[in-house]
Amino acid sequence: MVTLDMATRAAGRAPGTGIPAIFFLSILLAACGEPAAPQAQPGPALPVRVVSVAPVSGVTALDVAGTVRLKRETPLAFNTPGRIAAILVREGDRVQAGQLLARLDTTALGANQASAAAEVVRAQADVRRAEDLFAKGWVTAPRVEQARATMAAAQARARAARFDITLASLRAPSGGIVLARPGEPGQIAQPGQAILTIGELNQGFVMRLPLADRDAARVRQGQPATVTIPALGNESMQGQVSEVGARGDDGTGTFRIEVKLPANARLASGQIGSARLVLGPAEPGAPLLVPATAVFSARADEGFVYVLEPETRRVRQRLVSLGTVGPQGVVVTGGLKPGEMVATTGIDRLREGQVIEVAPNSVPAGRQAGK
Repeated sequence: MVTLDMATRAAGRAPGTGIPAIFFLSILLAACGEPAAPQAQPGPALPVRVVSVAPVSGVTALDVAGTVRLKRETPLAFNTPGRIAAILVREGDRVQAGQLLARLDTTALGANQASAAAEVVRAQADVRRAEDLFAKGWVTAPRVEQARATMAAAQARARAARFDITLASLRAPSGGIVLARPGEPGQIAQPGQAILTIGELNQGFVMRLPLADRDAARVRQGQPATVTIPALGNESMQGQVSEVGARGDDGTGTFRIEVKLPANARLASGQIGSARLVLGPAEPGAPLLVPATAVFSARADEGFVYVLEPETRRVRQRLVSLGTVGPQGVVVTGGLKPGEMVATTGIDRLREGQVIEVAPNSVPAGRQAGK
């Protein structure tokens, strides 16, 4: 038996079995509590601050750069073509209502007026002659009607010639200041071509501000505005929104807002300043706001954010459409829904599907916007 057992072991078989001895030995070792190789444990979750996406609905203060203008700046032009005989004012001159500013050479206009007056005389004679012949039965009634129509046309041309003579002189529509003088004496002026631009002082000064459509929708006529003009010093003045544009500019897409300024002798058209407007709540369906630190790989009007899945605590990349960037954050016009949470810290260390630990000081993005 000993010899047989030794022979069996020598043959590499476990006694009484067909199992190889090496495999049998491994089973025995496992049964005796041999420890298995340790498995790798996942690393700790990355602590990340998140914000809850909310509409831009809080009351915010908006600083906008603008330009000072007179409320009414009127370009003046001649009604007929002609050579400019004289321009009697220069840029910056103060003018009174009705003051003569410029005039055309009226040689040609006077000739036209004389010709028109002569046509009236001839037409009146034709009418008298036709009426006399009609009374004698030598001409028909249509012949008299034709003569009368010709006389009416001649009288209309005479009135137009007299009107052109009156418009050969430019006069100030009201008291104001000469803002521009694009015309010069000796120049051939065309009808409607601006020769002078007059700013009417009785209408006062305004500051014109370009606002994006979403901001202009939150501005109300009559609301106050704090205006600062560096040319007048560091002191601010209180203005009032007097006009909210009803149509956006075709080139920039902005709406023009006018802030009426208080009287100040140092104000001048063209000065640069800024106005602070307090914007009220947005309309329903307003764009969303996220902190600038939440956006990465931004390009043109698109970018990415990491959106948190609350159930799994994993973050997922999301492509979003971007609007403008302001001090409160980045406006998101598409790709997110109110209430979703996005990561705002550790963006460079996050990866698709990574598990995170939400920092305890996370707050809604909309609340930040309302500060």
